[in-house]
Amino acid sequence: MSAFAITNARLFDGTNFQEGKAVVVRDGKIDAICNASTLPDDIEVIDGMGQTLAPGLIDVQVNGGGGILLNDRPDIDGIQAIMAAHRKFGTTAMLPTLITDYRDKMESAINAVQQAIDAGVPGIVGIHLEGPYLNTERKGVHSADIIRPMEDDAINLLTRLSNGRVLVTMAPERAAKGTIQSLADKDVLVCAGHTAGTYDDIQAAIGEGMRGFTHLFNAMSPMTHREPGVAGAAMADDNTWCGLIVDGYHVHPAALKIAINAKASGKIMLVTDAMPTVGAANKRFTLGGEEIVATDGRCALADGTLAGSDLDMISAVKNCVEMVGIELGEALRMASLYPATFLRLDDQMGRIAPGYNADIILFDGAYNVTRSWINGAE
Repeated sequence: MSAFAITNARLFDGTNFQEGKAVVVRDGKIDAICNASTLPDDIEVIDGMGQTLAPGLIDVQVNGGGGILLNDRPDIDGIQAIMAAHRKFGTTAMLPTLITDYRDKMESAINAVQQAIDAGVPGIVGIHLEGPYLNTERKGVHSADIIRPMEDDAINLLTRLSNGRVLVTMAPERAAKGTIQSLADKDVLVCAGHTAGTYDDIQAAIGEGMRGFTHLFNAMSPMTHREPGVAGAAMADDNTWCGLIVDGYHVHPAALKIAINAKASGKIMLVTDAMPTVGAANKRFTLGGEEIVATDGRCALADGTLAGSDLDMISAVKNCVEMVGIELGEALRMASLYPATFLRLDDQMGRIAPGYNADIILFDGAYNVTRSWINGAE
Protein backbone atom coordinates (compact mmCIF):
# COMPACT_ATOMS: atom_id res chain seq x y z
CA MET A 1 0.00 0.00 0.00
CA SER A 2 1.46 3.33 -1.01
CA ALA A 3 2.16 6.15 1.39
CA PHE A 4 0.43 9.51 1.29
CA ALA A 5 0.19 12.67 3.36
CA ILE A 6 -2.76 14.89 4.18
CA THR A 7 -1.92 18.58 4.51
CA ASN A 8 -3.71 21.90 4.84
CA ALA A 9 -6.22 20.62 7.39
CA ARG A 10 -7.08 21.53 10.94
CA LEU A 11 -5.88 18.39 12.68
CA PHE A 12 -7.67 16.99 15.70
CA ASP A 13 -5.46 14.14 16.90
CA GLY A 14 -7.85 12.80 19.54
CA THR A 15 -6.48 15.09 22.23
CA ASN A 16 -5.65 18.47 20.74
CA PHE A 17 -6.16 20.58 17.65
CA GLN A 18 -2.99 21.27 15.65
CA GLU A 19 -2.38 23.67 12.79
CA GLY A 20 0.18 23.44 10.00
CA LYS A 21 0.74 19.71 10.40
CA ALA A 22 0.79 16.91 7.85
CA VAL A 23 -0.43 13.39 8.62
CA VAL A 24 1.60 10.70 6.89
CA VAL A 25 -0.13 7.36 6.24
CA ARG A 26 1.84 4.28 5.28
CA ASP A 27 0.62 0.68 4.91
CA GLY A 28 -2.73 1.43 6.51
CA LYS A 29 -1.28 3.01 9.66
CA ILE A 30 -0.49 6.51 10.81
CA ASP A 31 3.23 6.78 10.15
CA ALA A 32 3.98 10.31 11.35
CA ILE A 33 2.65 13.74 12.18
CA CYS A 34 5.10 16.37 10.97
CA ASN A 35 5.41 19.89 9.68
CA ALA A 36 4.06 20.06 6.16
CA SER A 37 7.25 21.79 5.03
CA THR A 38 9.35 18.71 5.85
CA LEU A 39 7.51 16.20 3.64
CA PRO A 40 9.62 14.42 1.02
CA ASP A 41 9.04 15.52 -2.57
CA ASP A 42 8.01 12.08 -3.81
CA ILE A 43 5.08 11.45 -1.43
CA GLU A 44 1.50 11.81 -2.65
CA VAL A 45 -0.05 14.87 -1.02
CA ILE A 46 -3.78 15.24 -0.38
CA ASP A 47 -5.03 18.80 0.18
CA GLY A 48 -7.32 18.96 3.20
CA MET A 49 -8.83 22.19 1.88
CA GLY A 50 -8.74 23.78 5.32
CA GLN A 51 -11.25 21.25 6.68
CA THR A 52 -11.06 19.35 9.99
CA LEU A 53 -9.12 16.09 9.94
CA ALA A 54 -10.19 13.83 12.81
CA PRO A 55 -10.13 10.21 13.95
CA GLY A 56 -12.88 8.15 12.36
CA LEU A 57 -16.11 7.87 14.32
CA ILE A 58 -17.04 4.64 16.13
CA ASP A 59 -20.68 3.61 16.57
CA VAL A 60 -21.48 0.69 18.87
CA GLN A 61 -25.23 0.64 18.13
CA VAL A 62 -26.26 0.46 14.46
CA ASN A 63 -29.49 -1.39 13.69
CA GLY A 64 -29.48 -0.48 10.04
CA GLY A 65 -28.76 1.98 7.26
CA GLY A 66 -28.98 2.36 3.53
CA GLY A 67 -32.50 0.94 3.55
CA ILE A 68 -31.44 -2.27 5.33
CA LEU A 69 -32.23 -3.54 8.82
CA LEU A 70 -29.76 -6.12 10.15
CA ASN A 71 -32.65 -8.27 11.41
CA ASP A 72 -33.96 -8.51 7.84
CA ARG A 73 -30.57 -9.05 6.19
CA PRO A 74 -28.25 -10.88 8.62
CA ASP A 75 -25.71 -11.64 5.90
CA ILE A 76 -22.42 -10.20 4.71
CA ASP A 77 -24.03 -8.17 1.91
CA GLY A 78 -26.48 -6.58 4.34
CA ILE A 79 -23.67 -5.71 6.73
CA GLN A 80 -21.59 -4.17 3.94
CA ALA A 81 -24.54 -2.04 2.83
CA ILE A 82 -25.21 -0.78 6.36
CA MET A 83 -21.53 0.10 6.82
CA ALA A 84 -21.37 1.89 3.45
CA ALA A 85 -24.39 4.03 4.35
CA HIS A 86 -22.87 5.15 7.65
CA ARG A 87 -19.39 5.71 6.29
CA LYS A 88 -20.74 8.68 4.34
CA PHE A 89 -21.37 10.30 7.73
CA GLY A 90 -17.97 9.64 9.25
CA THR A 91 -18.37 6.18 10.79
CA THR A 92 -15.22 4.13 10.23
CA ALA A 93 -15.92 1.38 12.79
CA MET A 94 -19.20 -0.07 13.99
CA LEU A 95 -21.03 -2.87 15.73
CA PRO A 96 -23.96 -3.95 13.54
CA THR A 97 -26.80 -4.36 16.02
CA LEU A 98 -29.43 -7.10 16.10
CA ILE A 99 -32.67 -6.17 17.79
CA THR A 100 -34.43 -8.88 19.86
CA ASP A 101 -35.04 -11.86 17.58
CA TYR A 102 -35.30 -15.64 17.47
CA ARG A 103 -32.32 -17.91 18.07
CA ASP A 104 -31.75 -18.75 14.39
CA LYS A 105 -31.60 -15.06 13.50
CA MET A 106 -29.05 -14.45 16.27
CA GLU A 107 -26.91 -17.28 14.92
CA SER A 108 -27.18 -15.92 11.37
CA ALA A 109 -26.15 -12.44 12.46
CA ILE A 110 -23.16 -13.68 14.46
CA ASN A 111 -22.06 -15.87 11.55
CA ALA A 112 -22.44 -12.98 9.10
CA VAL A 113 -20.33 -10.67 11.27
CA GLN A 114 -17.70 -13.42 11.56
CA GLN A 115 -17.65 -13.72 7.76
CA ALA A 116 -17.42 -9.93 7.36
CA ILE A 117 -14.46 -9.70 9.74
CA ASP A 118 -12.73 -12.70 8.12
CA ALA A 119 -13.27 -11.13 4.68
CA GLY A 120 -11.81 -7.82 5.85
CA VAL A 121 -14.98 -5.80 5.34
CA PRO A 122 -13.83 -2.30 6.32
CA GLY A 123 -15.19 -0.99 9.58
CA ILE A 124 -16.81 -4.10 11.04
CA VAL A 125 -15.30 -4.74 14.46
CA GLY A 126 -17.93 -6.94 16.12
CA ILE A 127 -21.63 -7.29 16.86
CA HIS A 128 -24.12 -5.80 19.30
CA LEU A 129 -26.96 -8.10 20.40
CA GLU A 130 -29.61 -5.80 21.85
CA GLY A 131 -31.78 -8.43 23.48
CA PRO A 132 -33.51 -10.81 23.68
CA TYR A 133 -32.69 -11.02 27.40
CA LEU A 134 -34.60 -7.89 28.33
CA ASN A 135 -37.43 -6.82 30.64
CA THR A 136 -40.79 -6.51 28.89
CA GLU A 137 -41.69 -3.65 31.26
CA ARG A 138 -39.16 -1.52 29.35
CA LYS A 139 -39.34 -3.22 25.95
CA GLY A 140 -39.68 -0.16 23.73
CA VAL A 141 -40.23 -1.50 20.20
CA HIS A 142 -38.72 -4.89 21.02
CA SER A 143 -41.21 -7.73 20.61
CA ALA A 144 -42.58 -8.90 23.95
CA ASP A 145 -43.29 -12.28 22.33
CA ILE A 146 -39.60 -12.87 21.62
CA ILE A 147 -38.06 -11.39 24.79
CA ARG A 148 -37.10 -14.39 26.89
CA PRO A 149 -34.90 -15.62 29.73
CA MET A 150 -31.33 -16.60 28.89
CA GLU A 151 -31.08 -20.15 27.58
CA ASP A 152 -28.78 -22.68 29.25
CA ASP A 153 -26.34 -22.56 26.32
CA ALA A 154 -26.60 -18.80 25.70
CA ILE A 155 -23.05 -18.09 26.90
CA ASN A 156 -21.70 -20.45 24.23
CA LEU A 157 -23.66 -18.54 21.58
CA LEU A 158 -22.61 -15.13 22.87
CA THR A 159 -18.93 -16.09 22.87
CA ARG A 160 -18.91 -17.69 19.42
CA LEU A 161 -17.37 -14.72 17.56
CA SER A 162 -13.67 -15.51 17.38
CA ASN A 163 -12.00 -12.22 16.45
CA GLY A 164 -14.40 -9.34 17.09
CA ARG A 165 -16.07 -7.57 19.96
CA VAL A 166 -19.41 -8.82 21.29
CA LEU A 167 -21.69 -6.37 23.10
CA VAL A 168 -24.82 -7.71 24.76
CA THR A 169 -27.58 -5.44 26.02
CA MET A 170 -29.63 -7.14 28.72
CA ALA A 171 -31.79 -6.47 31.76
CA PRO A 172 -29.50 -7.38 34.70
CA GLU A 173 -32.42 -8.01 37.03
CA ARG A 174 -33.59 -10.79 34.71
CA ALA A 175 -30.23 -12.61 34.71
CA ALA A 176 -29.26 -15.38 37.10
CA LYS A 177 -26.55 -14.47 39.58
CA GLY A 178 -23.11 -15.01 38.07
CA THR A 179 -24.26 -14.75 34.45
CA ILE A 180 -22.74 -11.32 33.84
CA GLN A 181 -19.54 -12.45 35.55
CA SER A 182 -19.34 -15.48 33.22
CA LEU A 183 -19.81 -13.28 30.16
CA ALA A 184 -17.34 -10.64 31.33
CA ASP A 185 -14.74 -13.33 32.05
CA LYS A 186 -15.03 -14.32 28.38
CA ASP A 187 -14.55 -10.71 27.22
CA VAL A 188 -18.20 -10.12 26.31
CA LEU A 189 -19.12 -6.47 26.88
CA VAL A 190 -22.35 -6.39 28.90
CA CYS A 191 -24.56 -3.30 29.04
CA ALA A 192 -27.78 -2.70 30.93
CA GLY A 193 -30.68 -1.72 28.71
CA HIS A 194 -34.43 -2.21 28.41
CA THR A 195 -34.34 -2.72 32.14
CA ALA A 196 -36.64 -1.97 35.07
CA GLY A 197 -33.86 -2.70 37.54
CA THR A 198 -33.23 -0.89 40.79
CA TYR A 199 -30.08 0.91 41.86
CA ASP A 200 -29.11 -2.17 43.88
CA ASP A 201 -29.65 -4.46 40.86
CA ILE A 202 -27.21 -2.32 38.90
CA GLN A 203 -24.64 -2.26 41.68
CA ALA A 204 -24.69 -6.05 41.73
CA ALA A 205 -24.29 -6.17 37.94
CA ILE A 206 -21.38 -3.73 38.02
CA GLY A 207 -19.81 -5.92 40.68
CA GLU A 208 -19.98 -8.84 38.25
CA GLY A 209 -18.23 -6.86 35.52
CA MET A 210 -21.00 -5.09 33.61
CA ARG A 211 -19.31 -2.51 31.39
CA GLY A 212 -21.95 0.05 30.55
CA PHE A 213 -25.46 1.25 29.74
CA THR A 214 -27.32 1.25 26.45
CA HIS A 215 -28.95 4.55 25.36
CA LEU A 216 -28.91 6.29 28.74
CA PHE A 217 -32.37 7.38 29.99
CA ASN A 218 -34.25 5.46 27.29
CA ALA A 219 -35.91 2.16 28.20
CA MET A 220 -34.62 2.15 31.77
CA SER A 221 -35.95 3.03 35.23
CA PRO A 222 -35.53 6.78 35.73
CA MET A 223 -33.68 8.59 38.47
CA THR A 224 -35.57 9.88 41.48
CA HIS A 225 -34.08 11.28 44.64
CA ARG A 226 -34.90 8.22 46.78
CA GLU A 227 -34.50 5.47 44.18
CA PRO A 228 -31.76 6.47 41.71
CA GLY A 229 -32.84 3.69 39.36
CA VAL A 230 -30.78 2.55 36.41
CA ALA A 231 -30.30 6.09 35.08
CA GLY A 232 -29.01 7.34 38.42
CA ALA A 233 -26.75 4.34 38.90
CA ALA A 234 -25.34 4.91 35.41
CA MET A 235 -24.45 8.54 36.05
CA ALA A 236 -23.08 7.92 39.54
CA ASP A 237 -20.65 5.16 38.58
CA ASP A 238 -17.19 6.27 37.46
CA ASN A 239 -16.06 3.02 35.86
CA THR A 240 -18.80 2.27 33.35
CA TRP A 241 -19.67 3.79 29.98
CA CYS A 242 -22.99 5.26 28.84
CA GLY A 243 -24.25 5.41 25.27
CA LEU A 244 -26.18 8.58 24.51
CA ILE A 245 -28.46 9.32 21.54
CA VAL A 246 -28.03 13.03 20.83
CA ASP A 247 -30.79 13.64 18.29
CA GLY A 248 -32.95 16.04 20.32
CA TYR A 249 -35.78 13.49 20.48
CA HIS A 250 -34.55 10.66 22.70
CA VAL A 251 -33.20 12.91 25.45
CA HIS A 252 -33.92 16.59 26.16
CA PRO A 253 -30.86 18.81 25.68
CA ALA A 254 -30.96 19.81 29.36
CA ALA A 255 -30.88 16.15 30.42
CA LEU A 256 -28.04 15.55 27.97
CA LYS A 257 -26.08 18.35 29.60
CA ILE A 258 -26.79 17.04 33.10
CA ALA A 259 -25.64 13.54 32.16
CA ILE A 260 -22.47 14.71 30.42
CA ASN A 261 -21.59 16.93 33.38
CA ALA A 262 -22.39 14.23 35.93
CA LYS A 263 -20.67 11.26 34.37
CA ALA A 264 -16.96 10.69 34.86
CA SER A 265 -14.81 12.16 32.10
CA GLY A 266 -14.37 9.86 29.13
CA LYS A 267 -17.33 7.64 29.93
CA ILE A 268 -20.06 9.08 27.70
CA MET A 269 -20.05 7.81 24.11
CA LEU A 270 -22.26 8.91 21.26
CA VAL A 271 -24.35 6.24 19.57
CA THR A 272 -26.90 6.50 16.79
CA ASP A 273 -29.27 3.55 17.40
CA ALA A 274 -29.71 4.06 13.66
CA MET A 275 -32.44 2.47 11.59
CA PRO A 276 -32.52 1.70 7.81
CA THR A 277 -33.55 5.29 7.01
CA VAL A 278 -30.03 6.64 7.59
CA GLY A 279 -28.43 7.15 4.19
CA ALA A 280 -31.63 6.06 2.43
CA ALA A 281 -34.14 7.98 0.33
CA ASN A 282 -36.99 5.86 1.69
CA LYS A 283 -37.87 7.04 5.17
CA ARG A 284 -40.24 4.14 5.92
CA PHE A 285 -39.52 0.57 7.00
CA THR A 286 -41.19 -2.29 8.83
CA LEU A 287 -40.17 -3.78 12.18
CA GLY A 288 -42.08 -6.67 13.72
CA GLY A 289 -44.92 -6.14 11.27
CA GLU A 290 -45.37 -2.47 12.17
CA GLU A 291 -44.50 0.45 9.93
CA ILE A 292 -41.99 2.96 11.25
CA VAL A 293 -41.63 6.37 9.65
CA ALA A 294 -38.78 8.87 10.01
CA THR A 295 -40.08 12.45 10.01
CA ASP A 296 -37.72 15.39 10.56
CA GLY A 297 -35.12 12.93 11.87
CA ARG A 298 -37.50 11.24 14.32
CA CYS A 299 -38.18 7.49 13.88
CA ALA A 300 -41.48 6.39 15.40
CA LEU A 301 -44.46 4.07 15.22
CA ALA A 302 -47.86 5.47 14.32
CA ASP A 303 -48.64 5.92 18.04
CA GLY A 304 -45.53 8.06 18.50
CA THR A 305 -43.36 5.42 20.20
CA LEU A 306 -39.72 6.08 19.36
CA ALA A 307 -38.22 3.28 17.29
CA GLY A 308 -34.49 3.75 16.97
CA SER A 309 -33.27 6.86 15.22
CA ASP A 310 -32.60 8.55 11.89
CA LEU A 311 -29.32 9.83 13.33
CA ASP A 312 -25.80 9.55 11.94
CA MET A 313 -22.55 10.02 13.86
CA ILE A 314 -21.35 13.33 12.41
CA SER A 315 -24.81 14.78 13.10
CA ALA A 316 -24.54 13.54 16.69
CA VAL A 317 -21.24 15.43 16.97
CA LYS A 318 -22.83 18.54 15.48
CA ASN A 319 -25.79 18.28 17.88
CA CYS A 320 -23.44 17.99 20.86
CA VAL A 321 -21.79 21.24 19.84
CA GLU A 322 -24.85 23.20 18.74
CA MET A 323 -27.61 21.74 20.94
CA VAL A 324 -25.73 20.98 24.15
CA GLY A 325 -22.81 23.43 23.99
CA ILE A 326 -20.05 20.82 24.10
CA GLU A 327 -16.62 21.85 22.79
CA LEU A 328 -15.91 20.26 19.38
CA GLY A 329 -12.87 18.32 20.54
CA GLU A 330 -14.83 16.71 23.38
CA ALA A 331 -17.74 15.92 21.05
CA LEU A 332 -15.29 14.18 18.70
CA ARG A 333 -13.79 12.21 21.60
CA MET A 334 -17.31 11.14 22.59
CA ALA A 335 -17.73 9.82 19.05
CA SER A 336 -14.33 8.18 18.66
CA LEU A 337 -11.85 7.84 21.52
CA TYR A 338 -14.37 7.02 24.24
CA PRO A 339 -16.18 4.28 22.28
CA ALA A 340 -12.77 2.92 21.26
CA THR A 341 -11.86 2.72 24.94
CA PHE A 342 -15.17 1.05 25.78
CA LEU A 343 -14.44 -1.56 23.09
CA ARG A 344 -10.86 -2.01 24.34
CA LEU A 345 -9.61 -0.87 20.93
CA ASP A 346 -8.09 2.43 22.05
CA ASP A 347 -4.60 1.16 21.27
CA GLN A 348 -5.65 0.98 17.60
CA MET A 349 -8.45 3.53 17.09
CA GLY A 350 -9.68 6.86 18.36
CA ARG A 351 -6.50 8.84 17.79
CA ILE A 352 -4.40 10.11 14.94
CA ALA A 353 -1.00 9.07 16.24
CA PRO A 354 1.91 6.97 14.95
CA GLY A 355 1.08 3.27 14.97
CA TYR A 356 -2.69 3.75 15.04
CA ASN A 357 -4.97 2.51 12.26
CA ALA A 358 -5.37 5.13 9.57
CA ASP A 359 -9.11 5.50 10.27
CA ILE A 360 -9.61 9.18 9.59
CA ILE A 361 -12.20 11.60 8.28
CA LEU A 362 -12.28 15.06 6.75
CA PHE A 363 -15.31 17.25 7.36
CA ASP A 364 -16.15 20.84 6.53
CA GLY A 365 -17.58 23.66 8.63
CA ALA A 366 -21.13 22.44 8.00
CA TYR A 367 -20.25 18.95 9.31
CA ASN A 368 -20.34 17.37 5.86
CA VAL A 369 -17.91 14.43 5.71
CA THR A 370 -16.05 14.96 2.46
CA ARG A 371 -13.52 12.09 2.60
CA SER A 372 -12.81 9.10 4.79
CA TRP A 373 -10.14 6.41 5.10
CA ILE A 374 -10.35 3.04 6.86
CA ASN A 375 -6.97 1.40 7.36
CA GLY A 376 -5.61 3.96 4.94
CA ALA A 377 -8.02 3.09 2.12
CA GLU A 378 -10.65 5.47 0.77
